[in-house]
Amino acid sequence: MSMAKPNADIPEGPRRRLLDLAQERGASLAGLSELIGRNPSYLQQFIRKGSPRKLGEDDRRTLARFFGVAEGELAETKEKSYDASPESADSRESPWVEVPRIDIGASAGPGALPAGETAFDAFRFSRRWLAEQGLEGAQLSAITVEGDSMEPLLNDGDEILVDRRPLPFRDGIHVVRMGDTLMVKRVASAGGGRLSLLSQNLAYPPVSVAAEDVEIIGRVVWKGGRI
Repeated sequence: MSMAKPNADIPEGPRRRLLDLAQERGASLAGLSELIGRNPSYLQQFIRKGSPRKLGEDDRRTLARFFGVAEGELAETKEKSYDASPESADSRESPWVEVPRIDIGASAGPGALPAGETAFDAFRFSRRWLAEQGLEGAQLSAITVEGDSMEPLLNDGDEILVDRRPLPFRDGIHVVRMGDTLMVKRVASAGGGRLSLLSQNLAYPPVSVAAEDVEIIGRVVWKGGRI
């Protein structure tokens, strides 16, 4: 006799993921609702009835920190920043991978407000080359660097590949969001729940921020630009 898979009545996505996490942790939905400052039935309605249709950004961030998972796991696919369309079976057989170029800049200076997140073009990379770089299966987008604070490593106008996979954090060059501002910085753990945002250009001092105030969009894995 086959047994129904737990939570099989909830479609794959953030509602199913949240329910699975709650059950794994032994946390009640009522308690989690109170954690995010909502009425006790809020998350029960979200999961079982799809109301609200999606979790707010602050609610996702709080729940993701509680469970120790990437915030993107609790977001609808179409909400994820710089998300490209999933590869079809036919595209996976192609020797080429198209990486969307996003119409947005990541500031390497004082910060820049995003004007949009629309792909206007694409780069085509060899699937074999990506595998050789350790980027097989990476969720890549290309964006433009703005400003001079990461010089000489990254120059104004360089295009960078950002891997948005929800991997465990490690120090390195990342694109981060603070409020409505996107920045590309070297990000290092500073202990005590804080991060250091570091510039290559010594004219820019380090910035210490609470980890909860920064959303790490992805790790910079490649750059290209004019000589």
